[in-house]
Amino acid sequence: MTVSVQREDFDIGAEIARLTAADPDIGAVASFTGLVRRMTGDGPAAAPITGMELEHYPGMTERALEAIAAEAEARWPLQGVRVIHRYGALKPGDRIVLVLTASRHRQAAFEAAEFLMDYLKTRAPFWKKEDHAGGGRWVDARDTDDSAADRWER
Repeated sequence: MTVSVQREDFDIGAEIARLTAADPDIGAVASFTGLVRRMTGDGPAAAPITGMELEHYPGMTERALEAIAAEAEARWPLQGVRVIHRYGALKPGDRIVLVLTASRHRQAAFEAAEFLMDYLKTRAPFWKKEDHAGGGRWVDARDTDDSAADRWER
């Protein structure tokens, strides 16, 4: 398991290659890449985003992500987990997050990746501010995000 919280962008292909290089028994890699959208919301309420600022507490954030990655490894038969989450100023189209899960079989990889993303979206210690032409606003998890995360409660 490897977790990184970083300002720099990442190379998805290189990360997959590193994750799979040491284990020829990996039969599946599930990946999720989150991007900064150009618009916030849907329908008539949508507004253009000029940028996004992500903040975190160094040390605390990494420990929280390592704990949830370890929980994924305990719940599913995984050969590897890689989580990268960026912070700082980002613009539309920039990559925000990468979750990779590797397993012998696809179901475990898919479920573990979904579990990790639901956690990152709702409970990870990041604070997100969307910037718009008229100012900015801090963003909370949506009710649908919370409902998705609740299904993983033991």
